[in-house]
Amino acid sequence: MVDKTKRFLKQLAALGASCILAASAGLASAQTATLVGEKVCIGCHGQENAHFSETLHARAFRLNPRNALEREGCEACHGPGSLHAKSPKDKSLLIGFTKGWGTPVETQTGQCLTCHQGGNRLQWPGSVHAGNQLSCSDCHNPMEKVSSNSLLARQSINDTCETCHAQQRGEFNKRSHMPLHEGKMSCVDCHNPHGSVTRPLLKAETVNQVCYACHAEKRGPLIWEHAPVRENCLNCHNPHGSNHDKLLVVS
Repeated sequence: MVDKTKRFLKQLAALGASCILAASAGLASAQTATLVGEKVCIGCHGQENAHFSETLHARAFRLNPRNALEREGCEACHGPGSLHAKSPKDKSLLIGFTKGWGTPVETQTGQCLTCHQGGNRLQWPGSVHAGNQLSCSDCHNPMEKVSSNSLLARQSINDTCETCHAQQRGEFNKRSHMPLHEGKMSCVDCHNPHGSVTRPLLKAETVNQVCYACHAEKRGPLIWEHAPVRENCLNCHNPHGSNHDKLLVVS
């Protein structure tokens, strides 16, 4: 009887210890991250800071923050860093903006839209790019000044777009082409990469309206209307490039 009582007490003690450990683990996982300040971040991320210091974000956040969020520096975008500082290998403790980090695209984009809402980004939700799970950081690099404006991931808008749009890049190298590579226009003269009411992300409701923005003389009204062109300029022309004169689809 005594032996049974001892075994029971040992089992009870073990169960109590297990409950305490489980409660402690649950409490630890439920901890809320707090702000640590930019100096703590720079202590480990010196190289990243060297690149970031040259960007528009760095100048805005450090020299002329508009609100309390921007004054937080690194943590304005990446979130509070106290837990990350304790466990830097746990990628779930901080918002990352690379595909390898694993932060959901919606979370990444939500961080950017905290400041960059409205304007030409009004149609981003539901756009083709958003539907294809692109994040802002696929086209922009907020941590390094690679381009002269817009913190693009490549040196120019055209280079950034052509990273994915290889077919269009080939068409712009054809004999007759829009003067993108000559620097006279860019992809965003016709498209809004952040969203549009049209599937090709046009900056107007129809192809013809986009073309008329530059080719006003083709708008009409004309005495002798050419029905196929009035319907759609693309019936006769390839807007990106062709091996035929005047971007024609056939010779």
